[in-house]
Amino acid sequence: MQLTYVFSELGNGLRRNLSMTVAVVVTIFVSLTLVGMGLLLNAQAHKAESYWGSKLQITVFLCNQNSSTANCLDGEATAAQKAAIQKVLNTNSEVDSWRLQTKQQAYDKWREAYLSGNDTERRVYDSIKPSDMQESYWVQLKNPERFQGIKGAVQGLPGVNTVRDLRSVLKPIYFWINVLKWGAIAIAAFLVLAAVLQVANTIRIAAFARRREIGIMRLVGASSLYIALPFLLEALVAAVVGVALAAGAVLLFMWVVIYRTLRPSSNIVAWIDWGNAVTAIGVIAAIGLALTLIPTLVMTRKYLRV
Repeated sequence: MQLTYVFSELGNGLRRNLSMTVAVVVTIFVSLTLVGMGLLLNAQAHKAESYWGSKLQITVFLCNQNSSTANCLDGEATAAQKAAIQKVLNTNSEVDSWRLQTKQQAYDKWREAYLSGNDTERRVYDSIKPSDMQESYWVQLKNPERFQGIKGAVQGLPGVNTVRDLRSVLKPIYFWINVLKWGAIAIAAFLVLAAVLQVANTIRIAAFARRREIGIMRLVGASSLYIALPFLLEALVAAVVGVALAAGAVLLFMWVVIYRTLRPSSNIVAWIDWGNAVTAIGVIAAIGLALTLIPTLVMTRKYLRV
């Protein structure tokens, strides 16, 4: 197989169909960028839910040495008080399940969320130790609308500092994250379809422009792969450029929006990180290659009849 001819045809094809190739690249870029944004928003929703707990949960914070509420006059919650709280959780009909978050677990989660580039704030954060945190029970409810019974049952018990119900706060946050996520994915789906159609149209136009060369190659016995390879390489070039631009947009979003804007100014939740960005880029790379190479393989069989 003469690769010189293949790459020469690749260059000729890109020049002949430059406007169509640019249109394919732009469509791939925009659609995959939106897919990447949808994946990042989905990861952020999971991060927020993992940090704050799901909307079906309430959190029972136990007393520590710094607590000053009426239930905490004796200081740190004792083993007997914890046993009494657990008994209420085990017997209450509204409770589906519960788990105990230790001080170390609470500290690790807090450190993950509360990051700061300010030296003074960092010194303050470094002065906080796991022993300063509160143990807590994370209670999963059977019915999200029925929580007042268990809330009332535990909030007056000795050893309980506060009972937190964040469902009303988290509900609009999750709602808008989901709206943005599914909106981005829905728009991306339409643009992916447009990219597939553009790839198919590009292959059709390219095959028509080279119909004489293709006919001669058939007559001299050229293999199917040899005839189709320039078309596959054109699609691959468009996919690689589109994926690279989309990956750049995802990384730019992470750097400018997450790391330069949200993380320094807001510590209310654990934010997505570079690992989530790499995962999103891997997914959009696979999608980009699939939505160009698969239609190209199908259309070359149809229009080249090789």
